[in-house]
Amino acid sequence: MSLIHIALVTGGYSGESVISYRTARTIQQQLDPAKYCTYWVDITKEGWFYQDDAANRWPIDKNDFSITLSSKKIVFDVAFIALHGTPGEDGKLQGYFDMLGIPYTSCNALTSAVTFNKRVATAVAGAAGIPVAKSILLIRGEDVGWEKNVESLQFPVFVKPNNGGSSIGMSKVDQPGEELRKAVEKAFVEDAQVLIEEMIQGREFTVGVFKANGAIKVLPITEVSVNADMPFFDFEAKYQGKSTETTPAAISLDWADRLAAMAKLVYQTFQCRGVVRIDFIYNEKEQRPYMLELNSIPGQSEASIIPQQVQSMGWALGEFYDLLIQDCLINKEG
Repeated sequence: MSLIHIALVTGGYSGESVISYRTARTIQQQLDPAKYCTYWVDITKEGWFYQDDAANRWPIDKNDFSITLSSKKIVFDVAFIALHGTPGEDGKLQGYFDMLGIPYTSCNALTSAVTFNKRVATAVAGAAGIPVAKSILLIRGEDVGWEKNVESLQFPVFVKPNNGGSSIGMSKVDQPGEELRKAVEKAFVEDAQVLIEEMIQGREFTVGVFKANGAIKVLPITEVSVNADMPFFDFEAKYQGKSTETTPAAISLDWADRLAAMAKLVYQTFQCRGVVRIDFIYNEKEQRPYMLELNSIPGQSEASIIPQQVQSMGWALGEFYDLLIQDCLINKEG
């Protein structure tokens, strides 16, 4: 049986590139070399390159997403997208791969673009009956008088860039005033659109969901709680060990069933593919989970939640990645 050529696509144009490299390294270490020939493809603002283990670099031919090594042209059977932020998480690469007919291990271009935009994602979810927090959107250059609009929200609120993940540029604000203005300025550094969202009271959970053999499957649920010195689950809490992640979550079967059912509904509503991670706040008073956001390319580093959930399920990571690859090959879109 011939080896499957995998382009492990990483890097990116945003501050999340550092997390992308960690994700790609985990995946590379777990892919079975007896089945897959893996090529590290680094996408940067300076160019797209294949990089070998000795850090030698060869340019990617963007006309067909190929490389030439020792006069031999290599084309890829699958693109394993391990790139957080743009252009890997916002649908740009997916559209490019669709045009070339190259299958990839993530949601399609439309779903990626919609879920990358937090405001649009919550609007779609709300229309489908999925509970979401009330929010307002600020657009740079069109935000005159925004303080008045915030009066419709109940504090505390979260202020965050509308596009992107990893909680970069995010703040929790307890009341209107100077603190809120500084939080908005901080978020505008990361994005031209800023979302101000009511804080939902409750416990925070994150749920990994994927599709294999045509069936939607839910990984063991993780509860996230931040250390006492952290105001919320931000970038620092996620990646610098300042949070506690309990997998599987210590919750009742009823809560677990409600979260799993809601996670499946979100996956179906957005027509997801591959593995995604959906963050929820469970409001105990209302006995229902609120969707916070959907991460279409969740992290796979040693600090990431999806690998924890896979291992809690009793699977090896290599086995899980093999399922994702096989599923995208079966469901290749022309």
